[in-house]
Amino acid sequence: MKRLLIFTLFCFVNTGLCVAQEYNSPITIGVNHTIKSSILNQDRAIQIYTPESYSDSTKEYPVLYILDGQRYFLSGVAVQTAMKNPRAIPEMIVVGIATNNPLRRTLFGDESEKFTSFLIKEVVHYVDSNYRTSDERVIFGWEAAAYYISEMILQQSEVFDGAIITDGGYASEDLVKGFTSKKDVYLFMANSKKDIYYIGSTDAFQEVLNNHAPKNLIWKYRLFNDEIHESLPHLAIYKGLKHYYHNYNSLVFESIEAYIDLGGMDYLTSYFEERAKRFGFDKQIDNSTKNALIWLAWKRDNFEYFKIFMTEFKDVLSTQRYASAYWQNRFGQFYLKHEDYTNAITYFNAGLTKYPNSSFETEMQEGLTLAKNKEDQ
Repeated sequence: MKRLLIFTLFCFVNTGLCVAQEYNSPITIGVNHTIKSSILNQDRAIQIYTPESYSDSTKEYPVLYILDGQRYFLSGVAVQTAMKNPRAIPEMIVVGIATNNPLRRTLFGDESEKFTSFLIKEVVHYVDSNYRTSDERVIFGWEAAAYYISEMILQQSEVFDGAIITDGGYASEDLVKGFTSKKDVYLFMANSKKDIYYIGSTDAFQEVLNNHAPKNLIWKYRLFNDEIHESLPHLAIYKGLKHYYHNYNSLVFESIEAYIDLGGMDYLTSYFEERAKRFGFDKQIDNSTKNALIWLAWKRDNFEYFKIFMTEFKDVLSTQRYASAYWQNRFGQFYLKHEDYTNAITYFNAGLTKYPNSSFETEMQEGLTLAKNKEDQ
């Protein structure tokens, strides 16, 4: 009996393992490529990730280039994947360029011009020739790569539209003063007071930029003092992409006061016009922003602005989102609370007529009766 039990357990375990193994599959993130560089006279490894939609579409994608790809390629992929879901940024191709020691400091330093030639003429050319890329390119670099990018972005603004640097970086006054660009170029700099090795140069770079305020260079410097030299790069990629795509997403406000301080409806209009100009979107205020403002006034119990938004954005009320007893009851109750009995009756009637036998029916019936009684007084 004992032998039979052991044999049965053995068969069960092995069967379970076999079943489990049937469903095992590797997780693949990107493709490894080798570029036979005639400029550097060596083979160079790059990694390329394409978004999920790439194989099912014909559109062109912006590209995020990651220097020190052996360290931060996966960070770039993870950040852009997470941020595209709430539409904070578009889907991007991510390219990691491996630059292992001891070559990295030489290529980012004394041989930086050679590395720039390799980057533009061989890497960017290879990516553009083999993938559906747009003309939009952002580049990231940490430590030694940050110093390299600080200078390169000021000299190659026709190639790159944005740069993210962390834990280092500096460009001379002459380079900053000599910067010219017909388009906006974005620069995001990050560091931490705990990075005692490189904080001085980043602060100095900020001072040079402040003193000369180069036209069409939209730059930002932020300190993240909870981070250290090794941990900040991951956060910097996230914050840097948010800086670059600052007007890509819909708008969300923390308060009605914040909405007013920014300019109210005039601010909305200018924001979406600028967004349309930059990204080719519709210049009309999008439904997500309209919804957010209606809900903000409702949740903050600001009936004055609730009425304004319900009138200004009445088109959004006919969308599928509000086609439910839930929303008809919500609006009806809010109008009832603020003694606007006419609108309360309108929404309660709509909820009862269009969505009979809902879980909100009793509540809407009671609200409708109360609103009618109050209106008759």
